[in-house]
Amino acid sequence: MRCDSHVHVVGEPERYPQLASRSYLAGVARLDTLVRSAATRNISRFVIVQPSFYGSDNTLLLESLDVLDRSGRGVAVVDPADAPAGMLANYAQRGVRGLRVNLYSQLGEPKPFDLTFAAMARLALPLGWHVEVIASIAALVANADLLARSPVPVVIDHYGVYGRSALESPEGRRLLDLLRLPHVWIKLSAPYRVSENTLDTRPNQAWLKAMLACAERCVWGSDWPHTPPDALHAGGAIEVPYRNLSYAALVDDFLATLASPALAERIMQDNPARLYGFSDSA
Repeated sequence: MRCDSHVHVVGEPERYPQLASRSYLAGVARLDTLVRSAATRNISRFVIVQPSFYGSDNTLLLESLDVLDRSGRGVAVVDPADAPAGMLANYAQRGVRGLRVNLYSQLGEPKPFDLTFAAMARLALPLGWHVEVIASIAALVANADLLARSPVPVVIDHYGVYGRSALESPEGRRLLDLLRLPHVWIKLSAPYRVSENTLDTRPNQAWLKAMLACAERCVWGSDWPHTPPDALHAGGAIEVPYRNLSYAALVDDFLATLASPALAERIMQDNPARLYGFSDSA
């Protein structure tokens, strides 16, 4: 079964309040809408990632995993000072398999990379979870030694958010070095986040080829419902439309860049099953 390894679900703000410090009001993005869109491309498994504007309130994420049952996995956000073992065990039972560190679109006081990552890794280790990191390529490279020593698997978001960094640059080479490590994974998701075209659905072929050459620990994600560009964020009281993108085009344009159907199935089926613990009988 194919898996979309990076999606968000957003509920009605009256029922699922967003953080007061948010930079825009996220519109409703329902799970059933996602499932219908993905079904057109034979995708029936999903990894729901906690968005920044919900902070550590994982209520909707967990409710969505309950609906998906064995077809869903989650990446949660927790406060390391308020994450009792019983709560984390409940999260695991309901399908959570990782903790997210967001050092890219931080709300409130900026968090130090090293201390934040270390705290999440300590919580993830006894559960057999990974830590997912979204950070700029500059921040990833500055903390490459820390990530290289991680006691748990590391999943890097959105092509490493390489931005305008050239593949041959010192930052580009260091990111690829990280991907060669046996515990580091990368999400081949949201090409528009690393493109000057904010509606881009096509991966940069040079970067993609280089990443695939470094490691097979790659998974694909749509980043649905496609967060609006930062330049359009207009304050927490104003709802900003999501990027107007075709889910089908994201899938088709990604598959068109791959060398073979076998590689596509490895990235969209076999690797997610291994990373997130999906059962073949699900």
